[in-house]
Amino acid sequence: MDLSTRHLGLELRNPLVVGASPLVTGPDDARAMEGAGAAALVLHSLFEEEILAEVGAHLAAEAHAESFAEALSYLPESGHPGPGPYLDLVASVKAAVGIPVIGSLNGFTPGGWTSYARKIQEAGADALELNVHFVATDPTENGHEVVMRTVETVGEVCGAVDIPVAVKLSPYFSSFPHMATRIRDAGASGLVVFNRFFQPDLDIEALEVVPSLRLSTSDELLERLRLLSLLHGRVDLSLAATGGVHTAVDVIKALMAGADVTQMVSALLIHGPEHLTRTLSALEFWMDDHGYESVEQMKGSLSLARAPNPQAIVRANYMQVLDSWDG
Repeated sequence: MDLSTRHLGLELRNPLVVGASPLVTGPDDARAMEGAGAAALVLHSLFEEEILAEVGAHLAAEAHAESFAEALSYLPESGHPGPGPYLDLVASVKAAVGIPVIGSLNGFTPGGWTSYARKIQEAGADALELNVHFVATDPTENGHEVVMRTVETVGEVCGAVDIPVAVKLSPYFSSFPHMATRIRDAGASGLVVFNRFFQPDLDIEALEVVPSLRLSTSDELLERLRLLSLLHGRVDLSLAATGGVHTAVDVIKALMAGADVTQMVSALLIHGPEHLTRTLSALEFWMDDHGYESVEQMKGSLSLARAPNPQAIVRANYMQVLDSWDG
């Protein structure tokens, strides 16, 4: 049974990747994930705010260099330690495991943080995941401008590094396949489908906006499956599914839709690294039972380009679901 796959030009032993999250905080966590069967690790994101905090501290230190030693106490508390510990994490994890280590940058503006993409590369990352998180709030800014900001950011980061770059996007683009081609043309090697936004909640007693964290369920995979099936074989990008991958069945569905790999986070937060071992065993059992000899044989078999009924992916399912409701 050949479970190997290829993602971002990297040869992986299977399609199970640990997604960006607090799951890997050091070498011990990384070794545990590798031992349980992970084919690659995506480290948690270095946020643009952390970079800006370090830049602000540096500028303030220079401005007060001839003042007194406590000059840095003028700085407001940022809550971010800067990128130094993150770069140390990349280096230590890379030294601890034999599987690919993928760094992650989470930002919202172009230009200001491409140097940190290079630093992540220099720390030893095999690839970089660019997590683009921009919430459009300006009513005078149109959709084209939002797209161009994202494409510009991707282009600048891809131009700053030699390692492959995957872009983690939200589904909120009017034409996602077109957006994918723009990302490819900007230099990206892959797409991660999708960025899972955490929506804030409202505390109506305290009159505050409060953070809200809900782990994913397998139901969230459906939106990923449709877009993966639209992209497979039609856009020259490596594809990763993330959000809603909990079981071997989820992995199989994502591969059949067209993913090269699947990223798992919530299931590992709930069940621990050993869930990777169980998922791989179940995947092998299913493939053997259904006559599949390799993951490559399975990839894209139910994509738009190869599905027996392509209209079921586009409109037929929508019509059938509505017509099936009987009250």
